[in-house]
Amino acid sequence: MRSAKAKSILPLGLLLAACAATGGKAPPEQSQADPLAASMTPGGSAGTRPPPATVPGYLAANAVDMLQVMPPAPTAGDARDEADRRVFRETRAFKDTLRWKMASDDAQLGTTQMLQHFACSIDIELTAQQAPKLSRFAQRVTRDAAQSMANAKEHFKRQRPYNVDAGDICRPREETGRSYDYPSGHATAGWAWGLALAQAIPDRATPILARARAIGDSRVVCGVHNASAVSAARFLTGATVAMASATPEYQQDLAAARTEIAALRAATHATPAPPRCAEETALVNLPVPVN
Repeated sequence: MRSAKAKSILPLGLLLAACAATGGKAPPEQSQADPLAASMTPGGSAGTRPPPATVPGYLAANAVDMLQVMPPAPTAGDARDEADRRVFRETRAFKDTLRWKMASDDAQLGTTQMLQHFACSIDIELTAQQAPKLSRFAQRVTRDAAQSMANAKEHFKRQRPYNVDAGDICRPREETGRSYDYPSGHATAGWAWGLALAQAIPDRATPILARARAIGDSRVVCGVHNASAVSAARFLTGATVAMASATPEYQQDLAAARTEIAALRAATHATPAPPRCAEETALVNLPVPVN
């Protein structure tokens, strides 16, 4: 469903929106807390910021220096920064649309919420209790990507777009607090879950990855991240997961997750309501300028 407001920004999908930087007054020194801690716990959410969880990743700390691999954050006034700032201003047109509401909902990163986010794309309603191996596999993949993301945030210390230009955002400002922009933690979590689920359920890979992309796009729609932060998160996550997937433990957990989900799909199970999934698909397919 496309609102008149959303239609006005669609040509921006042609932009190279890998951009951002501040140019404004920097807020006080920001928190180094793990912004994805909530995604590692069954009931956690981005707003509650629980303590770091104990789910381990597959890689040793600093297994690869992603700061030497990923593109650096844009700097104030460069071409990427200018594109980022334009994207932020023009995507405020999404305010009060259904895509705006989806962006707000996508901010919830607990395992329960992530399984709900992907329910239509995997075509099964699941809980962490029903699929503990699949859930833990996705959590462990996310843990590795989150560590790389947190290191990069602290290194680049880039301000969020609403601290540079005026504009509404879809979540309370206190939820993001004083955390940094580049790369996006939520886009990291969405892409990590998408890659994990796509490997565990390969026949549903296309809708899974489209939904994973939309979770990152939601951060641009919401106005809490610049487009370049979302693009950087996907790059960083893909590289990290590629390394993690080479470990024997990863392959063992993947095999266990595939066996578990195959059994659940073969048995009687709940599926999400078709009208809900049709609406979600339409929203996922709305162009958002993130490249």
